[in-house]
Amino acid sequence: MTPMKLALAAAVLALSSAVALAQAPATQPAPAAKAPAAKTEAAKPAKQAQAPSSCKADAAGKKLAGAALASFMKKCEADATTACGKSAEDKKLAGAAKASHTKKCVLEKVGS
Repeated sequence: MTPMKLALAAAVLALSSAVALAQAPATQPAPAAKAPAAKTEAAKPAKQAQAPSSCKADAAGKKLAGAALASFMKKCEADATTACGKSAEDKKLAGAAKASHTKKCVLEKVGS
């Protein structure tokens, strides 16, 4: 084999090994090796990653503009108002408390 073919064969072998390792399932450590503190610390970042996003953030992520943005925001605000009204009912709020809760909730969901 020529040096060029040999180098190409080595590169293909290295690439296929890397792909095989990337596709291989990760091995789980023995349960006795896990510390309880590490388990709770690992769960905290997952909860933060699932934080709800606002309508404005979603619209920016979708790169909406013009009429599409206006339509999306109108629907999103209506959905937020409905969800926040239901939340106020579930909490058995009435009067000023219900209005305050709904206003704050909608602002959080829509974004500022």
